[in-house]
Amino acid sequence: MQTDTHPEVQHYTYRVTWSAQDGEFVATCVEFPSLSWLAASQVEALLGLQVLIHDVVAEMREQGEQAPQPFSERSYSGKFNLRVGESLHRELAIHAAEDGMSLNQYVLRKLAAA
Repeated sequence: MQTDTHPEVQHYTYRVTWSAQDGEFVATCVEFPSLSWLAASQVEALLGLQVLIHDVVAEMREQGEQAPQPFSERSYSGKFNLRVGESLHRELAIHAAEDGMSLNQYVLRKLAAA
């Protein structure tokens, strides 16, 4: 796990998609959901957003703020709790039993298929 408060901009989680509405590619970053960059090519969109995020991170440092840690550098336990209604819990347990597996295995299989 990285404890550095100055993450590398390239380590963040990016996505570049075509925006039919804008007629350009749009780059987004999971760690900075309010930022995006439009450009004529996928590469230009990604590079433009990385430059913007670099500037934002530098400004955050100057202000004494901590930049978000990249998801790729976070630790995960492999466990999470999920509350569901009683009827859904019953339905899932029945499906799991019909498939001859534990509820945990059944839900994991469904999540992996999503």
